[in-house]
Amino acid sequence: MRVFEFIQSEKANHKIAVMCRLLGVSRSGYHAWATRPPPPRSVRDAEITDAIHHVWERSRRTYGAPRVHIESRLDHDIRCGRKRVARLMRSAGIEGVHRRKRRGLTRRDPNTLPSDDLVERDFRPAGPDRLWIADITQRWTDEGLVHHSDHGCQYTSLAFGRRLRDTGIVGSMGSVGDCYDNAAAESFFATLKTELLSRRSWATRAEATTAIFDYIEGFYNRRRRHSTLDYLSPSDYEQHHATASAVA
Repeated sequence: MRVFEFIQSEKANHKIAVMCRLLGVSRSGYHAWATRPPPPRSVRDAEITDAIHHVWERSRRTYGAPRVHIESRLDHDIRCGRKRVARLMRSAGIEGVHRRKRRGLTRRDPNTLPSDDLVERDFRPAGPDRLWIADITQRWTDEGLVHHSDHGCQYTSLAFGRRLRDTGIVGSMGSVGDCYDNAAAESFFATLKTELLSRRSWATRAEATTAIFDYIEGFYNRRRRHSTLDYLSPSDYEQHHATASAVA
């Protein structure tokens, strides 16, 4: 009963007998309610919430309900619906990080000729290491601004083009001012900013570099579950693909 729940929450501040009298309930009824074993669903909710806390902490407090639900099922054998996970997260005050409004626009170097678009928004290659995407972002530190422009002059430079050819990589560029032509790279940077860059600051460039490296190599590539990879991490996806190819 909600009356008994109120008494339970206030018993450290007021006498139980006084609250029972004022609220029109019996002391025996309250004590019977207080000593009754919790219902099985409440016990199960507590178990699921413990697993949710563990998954959320391992995700560096970034996962929302969809990824918490997937990892709870795969790593903790928690069998319940996503809506229940979302409800328990709300009750526990747990939430994932959210993306902020995107700003900025790519501007091409007018003095150089870009590569042809060989991708045409098809971001699902036949296997790993068939398609690499690239972009540049920036981040403030207390030492001052570290600035890089977008893929204009860097990616159209002679040195960059020569490096691609030397390594046997074919260059490709989408249209200017159209975020969809490089949506996969934009998505990565949005995730990086949401889950790391927008949540804290660093005093030096070295600290920022270390934190970004740790996020990418320690979490994003090895542990973070990606919806486009059937909620596998990139490392697990490549391992699964290599195993399947060897069997075939």
